[in-house]
Amino acid sequence: MNTAPRLIEVRQNVLKKNDVLARALRQRFRDAGVCVFSLVSSPGAGKTTLLEKTLTELRRRCHVAALVGDLATENDAARLARSEAPVKQIITGTVCHLEAAMVEQALEGWNLEELDCLIIENVGNLVCPSSYDLGEALRIVLMSVTEGEDKPLKYPTIFNTSDVAVITKIDLAEAVEFDLKAAHRSIQSVRPGMQMFEVSAKTGQGMDEWLELLQSRIAETVFRI
Repeated sequence: MNTAPRLIEVRQNVLKKNDVLARALRQRFRDAGVCVFSLVSSPGAGKTTLLEKTLTELRRRCHVAALVGDLATENDAARLARSEAPVKQIITGTVCHLEAAMVEQALEGWNLEELDCLIIENVGNLVCPSSYDLGEALRIVLMSVTEGEDKPLKYPTIFNTSDVAVITKIDLAEAVEFDLKAAHRSIQSVRPGMQMFEVSAKTGQGMDEWLELLQSRIAETVFRI
């Protein structure tokens, strides 16, 4: 018996349900004046390190909080608590991505109107998160210099569904012989015109430009309400 049509139908229903909930979340965020960013990357791209630095800097300038997805542990939330920003961990179990329903549930107990910015760190994965809208205003995809310049060519969907690309661990670029021009070509070949940043959370290189982007989007959101 061929089960392919049934599997496709189930997947379409799941995605449709997620999209409906994500649209409702997006409207809720707009009404509350909260600018929401989501971060996606493969494991080990430096997502949590960048987020910790980002939260530490942003909380000096606005009210920021974070939701962090992980398959099994609360390690990231414990680490991000050092920023002193409110952080909640979402344990996904066997699910390799966050869904809008998980975000909605994690928001229980938080007053969104007290926030200016919410950052959602997805589970480390460059495949599944591309299909699930979380209601964010900006989806940001990270790739580190240790992963190779052709990451966008291998995972074009996640780059196509993201708004901004960030190349992390830029301080290691020379040591690992990372070809920055080739990386830029890979990104632009998949998503022409995509805004790109090169950062090192360790040395601070590129962090000013990165934070300026986030702050400008936060200001636009607050100004709109």
